[in-house]
Amino acid sequence: MTTLCRWGILGAANIARKNWKAMRLAGNAELVAVASRDRTKAEQFIAECQSEAPFPRTPLACSYEELLERQDVDAVYIPLPTGIRPQWVIRAAQARKHILCEKPCAPSAEQLREMLQACRTHNVHFMDGVMFMHSQRLPLLRRLLEDGQSVGTLRRITSQFSFAAPPEFLRGNIRVQPHLEPLGALGDLGWYNIRLSLWIMKYQWPHTVTGRILTPLQPTPDTVPLEFAAELYFPEQVTASFYCSFITELQQWAHISGTKGSIWIDDFVLPYYGAEVALTVSQPYFRVVGCSFNMEQHSQRYAVREYSDGMPGAQEVNMIRNFSLAIISGRFDPDWSEIAWKTQVVLDACLHSARHEGRPVPVNTSSSVI
Repeated sequence: MTTLCRWGILGAANIARKNWKAMRLAGNAELVAVASRDRTKAEQFIAECQSEAPFPRTPLACSYEELLERQDVDAVYIPLPTGIRPQWVIRAAQARKHILCEKPCAPSAEQLREMLQACRTHNVHFMDGVMFMHSQRLPLLRRLLEDGQSVGTLRRITSQFSFAAPPEFLRGNIRVQPHLEPLGALGDLGWYNIRLSLWIMKYQWPHTVTGRILTPLQPTPDTVPLEFAAELYFPEQVTASFYCSFITELQQWAHISGTKGSIWIDDFVLPYYGAEVALTVSQPYFRVVGCSFNMEQHSQRYAVREYSDGMPGAQEVNMIRNFSLAIISGRFDPDWSEIAWKTQVVLDACLHSARHEGRPVPVNTSSSVI
């Protein structure tokens, strides 16, 4: 029985460096080749990554087509720009390569449907590259959400993911180029906000969403969003709001509130550097004694021993390890396709609302990838 999933990286994007190291640390993965339109770029990428996290056999540089033709590649990680990613996901599926796909998965739900149907037709595993989904903090968070005491009945989810990009980013980075990354901050950052809200709600559909492009790249109907805010309305009177931005300083917090308390996470996407991932449960108490009006904090920190990054137990390594195990065992989890699909559908609805003056948009809860 094989013990290694053999990987290729389709596109030498900067984020791929992190997953290179994750493949090296996973214990059940081997990187065979890296593809780029420019072979020299692939060779430089390999040399730099190999010097820091070396594989026993140096991965080869090749073209996209050559990578997909290789018989010694089981799975591909695809960090190509969103605008061109669908065609290569489909071609990878046709070549019977299992697919770890960067987010946002596609420019639209319809394109993602075609991608997922290709994966289904050719019996290949699909997962989007949301690393926090593989952190051991999520089981801890689920336990606290369901213990009946820490939060009580869920009422509200709020989150923010933002960073203040320098002027050169706003002038030329691919994430503000409409043909490469048409979803801008909503796709690059908001995908995480939406995913967290859906995870908390156990992937229950919101029935309605509203969205606003607070700052556009240009004053045109199809502009790239630089700053975006949205509201999601779920059954049982639960609401979720999120804010994402390329022009507000770095923040990545989430606050989950209920009838008995709340949970605060200040680094839900990329854990702060260290050997623990944590969250805080707060149950403040307001006490009036005569003329004294006292607000008591009553908070408790919970933590899991898990390195933030670059170590065998880090969330990105868990992601590669989990994906590789699915390929080695032949046990593919179809829920990953459905999770990506729901995230894209909700994102599309938020953007549709924003491009129609923020009017409420019903979410097609019968929508399916089948």
